[in-house]
Amino acid sequence: MTAATGLALGALIGVLLGLLGGGGSILAVPALVYGMGLDIEQAIPVSLIVVGTASAVGALPKVRAGQVQWRMAAMFAATGIPATIAGGALSRHVPQPALMIGFAILMAVAGARLLLDDGRTGTACAVGAGAVNWRRCVPRSLAAGLLVGALTGLFGVGGGFLIVPALVVVLGVEMATAVGTSLLIIVANSVAGVLTHLHAIAIDWSSTAAFVAAAMVASLIAGHVGARVDTDRLQRWFAYLVFAVAAYVVVDTVLLR
Repeated sequence: MTAATGLALGALIGVLLGLLGGGGSILAVPALVYGMGLDIEQAIPVSLIVVGTASAVGALPKVRAGQVQWRMAAMFAATGIPATIAGGALSRHVPQPALMIGFAILMAVAGARLLLDDGRTGTACAVGAGAVNWRRCVPRSLAAGLLVGALTGLFGVGGGFLIVPALVVVLGVEMATAVGTSLLIIVANSVAGVLTHLHAIAIDWSSTAAFVAAAMVASLIAGHVGARVDTDRLQRWFAYLVFAVAAYVVVDTVLLR
């Protein structure tokens, strides 16, 4: 992986992150596999470094604004971190073609989420006046954290496309708080995932640093530009792109290799 290629692809992923939020990172692994020539086992920790760093940067203003539900983030992390570690360990024993097909299915789910988002809010945790019914909320939060953590470790995705809907639609958290809370959960799971893979995978740190730096700069610039962009239309076209990449992954894995 050369630094120049890392800069170019990092900038591309950064633009998607800046315009679309955490969902843009779903293309990080395909970019690293097909653009950089990495095996998926090598791409997973690099993707998690990008996702975790971007989420940490994005979480800071949310924390300052008080748009974080700390207790819920802790519950997600309580099951998410062990599940991430287990998923990371499992990924090293799954054949690469199976991982790629699984990732394509995950991309299709993410694309569907982008197209079907209708802004609904659930009521499982909400009891009025901003209060939370923890008796109902705890089991759902722990289960959701387990699922997201397993996917993070196995495929190198942050899981924001699952966390935010779980918080908003299932648990009834307000969107602004759900976004801030999801970013903290992604940071925790990403750190666990990177640490799980570090001892087993050799990482080209100079190229990875170039990829991450370009992604961060491009994300910040795109974030400012994004205020003047029709985000609904952009999200719809991005969903179509995700479907197309998922289809290519399946064709390449099944027919071309």
